[in-house]
Amino acid sequence: MEKLIDLLSAAVAEAFAAAGYDPACGKVTVSNRPDLCEFQCNGAMAAAKAAHKAPILIANDVVAKLRGSGLFSAAEAVNPGFINLRVREDCLAAHVDRMRRSEKLGATGEAERRTVVLDYGGPNVAKPLHIGHLRSAIIGESIKRIYRYFGNKVIGDIHLGDWGLQMGLIIAELRLRKPDLPYFDDGYTGEYPQEPPFTISELEEIYPTASAKSKVDEDFARQAHEATWFLQNHKRGYYALWEHIMRVSVADLKRNYENLNVNFDVWKGESDAEAYIPPMLKMLEEKGVLVESEGAKVIPVAEEGDKKEIPPCILVKSDGATLYATTDLATIVQRMEDYHPDKILYLTDKRQSLHFEQVFRAARKSGIVSGSTELQHIGFGTMNGKDGKPFKTRSGGVMRLETLIADITSYVEQKILENQTLSPEEAKQTAKVIAVAALKYGDLSNLATKDYIFDLERFSAFEGNTGPYLLYTIVRIKSILSRYGKPTEDLSIAAADSAEAKALQLTLSQMPDQLAIAYRDSTPTAVCAYAYELAGAVNKFYHETRILTEPDEEKQRGYVALICLAKRALEECIDLLGFSAPDRM
Repeated sequence: MEKLIDLLSAAVAEAFAAAGYDPACGKVTVSNRPDLCEFQCNGAMAAAKAAHKAPILIANDVVAKLRGSGLFSAAEAVNPGFINLRVREDCLAAHVDRMRRSEKLGATGEAERRTVVLDYGGPNVAKPLHIGHLRSAIIGESIKRIYRYFGNKVIGDIHLGDWGLQMGLIIAELRLRKPDLPYFDDGYTGEYPQEPPFTISELEEIYPTASAKSKVDEDFARQAHEATWFLQNHKRGYYALWEHIMRVSVADLKRNYENLNVNFDVWKGESDAEAYIPPMLKMLEEKGVLVESEGAKVIPVAEEGDKKEIPPCILVKSDGATLYATTDLATIVQRMEDYHPDKILYLTDKRQSLHFEQVFRAARKSGIVSGSTELQHIGFGTMNGKDGKPFKTRSGGVMRLETLIADITSYVEQKILENQTLSPEEAKQTAKVIAVAALKYGDLSNLATKDYIFDLERFSAFEGNTGPYLLYTIVRIKSILSRYGKPTEDLSIAAADSAEAKALQLTLSQMPDQLAIAYRDSTPTAVCAYAYELAGAVNKFYHETRILTEPDEEKQRGYVALICLAKRALEECIDLLGFSAPDRM
């Protein structure tokens, strides 16, 4: 479906051509002065040089050709050469009604479906999720949904940290605590137990204990490194323990991510890339890409024109150990073989930007990816407390994600109960939905690259630029439609009879453009900004319009059709952001 802005631009381009000017100057944009006009064209300024004519004279010529247009109710030339435009109410209503009847409300997808691997999440196995994992999960889930909305095949991969020293630390600590377990008996040849020798709670206590011990106990640190080496060389008992750790930890991770309405398609990790490392290193050496430097093996990735120093990408240290860069490069090899992606997109802390720049350059230099495969890293800032420092618990520790969600849910539930509109049980379920909206919108409404202040009271407010405000607007529409009580499928949107109705229709007409920006820039923030603007337009229309008490039935049907479309648009927006609306609040 053609966008309204494109229809208007085509009409103005035709007027430019009819007046003897370059039709390319007829591009129309949404007005930045809505008090003066709805749309504007600044092309007369661009045409002035070629035409050797004052911009205002060109604008007057174009406006003369637009008189009697079937699209514009007003066209005015304004010094020094702006063309101010207002669209006809009947044309706008017809366009918005076509949106209502179209798939995805007129948003057009890719001409060719792309395959995109989205690497987000990135938690370490055997560690509880904390607020440091929040942004990757929330931003990544939304980008995944936006990319799919525009017709792409997206593989969301959590990319677990499951093969590093933390595994050796856990195994070494377990050996000290439970030395009689069969996993530590080199002579044991039987089947290992089906049940793990620890619970998730025990596992989450074991790792920090072992980590702290390794920093002060050299002998224990050595045992942990040895255990890591044995595991990575598939020592039978250690590998069986690793499988237990994975099952217990992944089950807990899935439960926590589901509470955030975050779902991954692939649960792969660093361990899955391990088999690709030896052949990859051999290939790189044979190509002459991997060179020796001070005993290490590196890929020089600095390029002429670099404005800052880009160190070589180290793949093998002088002691023979591999690094994160090795695993990440091998993971790209795996993804190219498994999915043949057109794009691989990573979501991590912005402090890792240099790391990914090195890995991406190494992947291109070595030919692991072709020139047509896009590699992108989106680095995000931190979520901070009101003191401007990384968010902590009251005791100063890192807050578990589970605790944060529970705190927000409890806070919202209390607010709902104070309003006395829902039963305690319904309030509990509704609070969960609102809490996720508050948390996700609070994050996504801020640019990913920026740090932001987490403010529980502001994020949970039912008014202002918040997730609960969007939900409240949707619930309000649901309530109106419930009281209307008649079928709405065959209703049509009518020409606006008020400034509020037209403003709502204009805002709805901009949805395809705003979602396209979110997709182009991989930024859910654009969806947030649009949804908030739309919710504001809905509420202004609601406050100034008698919908259910309108005596003219034809008018009422047009109003109902309009709020039905607004509800659908808002619901599509919040789905792209990764949350949903309750039926009541």
